[in-house]
Amino acid sequence: MNKEISKICCIGAGYVGGPTMAVIAQQCPDIEVTVVDINAQRIAAWNDEDVNNIPVYEPGLSEVVAEARGRNLFFSTEVDKAIDEAEMIFISVNTPTKTYGKGKGMAADLKYIELCARQIARVAKDDKIVVEKSTLPVRTAEALKSILHNTGNGVNFDILSNPEFLAEGTAVQDLVAPDRVLIGGDSPEAIQALVNVYARWVLEENILTTNVWSSELSKLTANAFLAQRVSSINAMSELCEKTGADVNEVARAIGTDSRIGPKFLKASVGFGGSCFQKDILNLVYIAKSYGLTEVADYWEQVILMNDHQKRRFADNIVTTLYNTVSGKKIAFLGWAFKKDTNDTRESAAIYVADHLLNEQAEIVVYDPKVTEEQVCADLDYLNTRDEEENRKLVTVVNDPYEAANEAHAIAVLTEWDEFKAYDWQKIYNNMLRPSFVFDGRAILDRELLADIGFEVYAVGVGEIK
Repeated sequence: MNKEISKICCIGAGYVGGPTMAVIAQQCPDIEVTVVDINAQRIAAWNDEDVNNIPVYEPGLSEVVAEARGRNLFFSTEVDKAIDEAEMIFISVNTPTKTYGKGKGMAADLKYIELCARQIARVAKDDKIVVEKSTLPVRTAEALKSILHNTGNGVNFDILSNPEFLAEGTAVQDLVAPDRVLIGGDSPEAIQALVNVYARWVLEENILTTNVWSSELSKLTANAFLAQRVSSINAMSELCEKTGADVNEVARAIGTDSRIGPKFLKASVGFGGSCFQKDILNLVYIAKSYGLTEVADYWEQVILMNDHQKRRFADNIVTTLYNTVSGKKIAFLGWAFKKDTNDTRESAAIYVADHLLNEQAEIVVYDPKVTEEQVCADLDYLNTRDEEENRKLVTVVNDPYEAANEAHAIAVLTEWDEFKAYDWQKIYNNMLRPSFVFDGRAILDRELLADIGFEVYAVGVGEIK
């Protein structure tokens, strides 16, 4: 049986569901794609007449949405209706790390996934293919299958795992021309139905099919390996600062080795994003649950190194500013976890800010895509201090020159391209002396800044006067 899908529903209109479904709709004009979410405000933003106001910022995404929306791409809060009508249902809801109970701080919280499964089971009146799109721990499909088959209306559910490998900032390109599409499942017919969707624009040799467990674990493993590379070069960055080596030169030297390759060897203040930390913690938790202590310890070190790098960066600011930042204005350039996205989840900036706020610093933030509301929400989420104090100590502005005005120091936390093009002489003229720049992304011209008069610290290089 070669089943052709004509109606797809995706539960969850976030950073994965929105872009993925927009590209599927663009590439498959004959398939009706409906993205549903209980968050009415988010759905309204996806339906905004001005496509520049959609809630996810990704280069090229607004154009894709503009092309498909209203033709065969729809955003709705009518979850039951979309589930009922669809032949294939993608689950793309949040799977945060648990903040309570067993596995707290490590295991994925699957309550949203389970609620989705129960809703699908309640509504479905005919056979459905259910696709895991969220980042999930291994063996989630087993839980989904159990809930669907034990609570459903006697209809048949096929469960597939189709993890996303999007890099934020390049998500549209990653979807249009993926390295690979991974589909795991038990039912050859269900797998083929999803293969047929992707095969409209992806070469068949780039579509890999596996069993469910391999697919789920491949996602966690890919992110663990990438994060491990970042932590590895960051570990060397500290040694470089102490010995007079330049981590950028070291990275270039090892990156030309074809066995290692140049990607993910950029020393920084630390990795962020919704997946790396969460997926490794998941891996650690799974390993521990099977009694694999050494495996768990190995991967946990990647996280410990990342936390150390963020703390070390913040400590260096305090130490350099004569061991006190109390009452001192520090300008943050960047809040997003990387350039070309408005996503701030697990951004290094949040943790560096939290550390400096504990030292009573006054922080002024400028990020081209992140709102004041988001900055405050990120700090409030940590529960380190009350909301009122966060708002008293942190200001968000829409102009980088205003952020730097009369500041003691500037900290670069995101590698936005525009930061390199600023008039740094003008910035220097309006700062307090001595004027410090802490480049957590190693993107600025250090020699130029030093010539202007800045005292410059860059990750992996140390001080340039």
